[in-house]
Amino acid sequence: MSHKIEIIPAIDLIDGKCVRLSQGDYNQKTVYNENPLEVAKMFEAAGITRLHLVDLDGAKAKHIVNHKVLENIATKTNLVIDFGGGLKSDKDLEIAFNSGAQMVTGGSIAVKEKDTFLSWLEKFGNEKIILGADAKDGNIAVGGWLETTSLPVVEFIEEFYKRGITKVISTDISRDGMLSGPSFELYNAIMEKLPEVEIIASGGIATMDEILKLDEMGVPGVITGKAIYENRITLKEIEKFLA
Repeated sequence: MSHKIEIIPAIDLIDGKCVRLSQGDYNQKTVYNENPLEVAKMFEAAGITRLHLVDLDGAKAKHIVNHKVLENIATKTNLVIDFGGGLKSDKDLEIAFNSGAQMVTGGSIAVKEKDTFLSWLEKFGNEKIILGADAKDGNIAVGGWLETTSLPVVEFIEEFYKRGITKVISTDISRDGMLSGPSFELYNAIMEKLPEVEIIASGGIATMDEILKLDEMGVPGVITGKAIYENRITLKEIEKFLA
């Protein structure tokens, strides 16, 4: 089989610690590790090459906060890091890239300040700028998921694809942190309409079988967090898959 899905573990940061939220709720958080670098090194040892690093403090503060953690992981591992959470200004992006991020993800900003997002795309190129398309019931959700819009996800992605975006992370937030399985229908719909887009599935992943199913569907990448931290998907299984 030629296609092999890229497995991208997520590290979500609050106070410099590795945490997970359930459905984006800051009051429902679990701290998994005080030291995110340790976690990143475990991933790297399993053969993982990519990391999704989310600055939840930054998302709340609306500017980058945990750039020291980013720098620490970037300098002490070879992981390709995409970084998101609260990036609102050119200065935030410069800090992220200078701290070692190879890509950044913009979600809410693409909805609320489209011109800023498009200027980033122009300035940094579509290898470095990822569109975050968070979905709830097929529509775009923004602001750390606090509000849902009436924008259909596929149309939203298509609009940015026409402007040059090729990398998209789409999180089904009704499933995120719930271990209820990913939204296969959503990713199918996106891939049918926009086969050129490199879609990264996120939200709800609970088992290795689901990752294999996404792989069979031809989904290029998958982000998983809670399933790994709660040992539903072991690093051994991932290692075996990647070998």
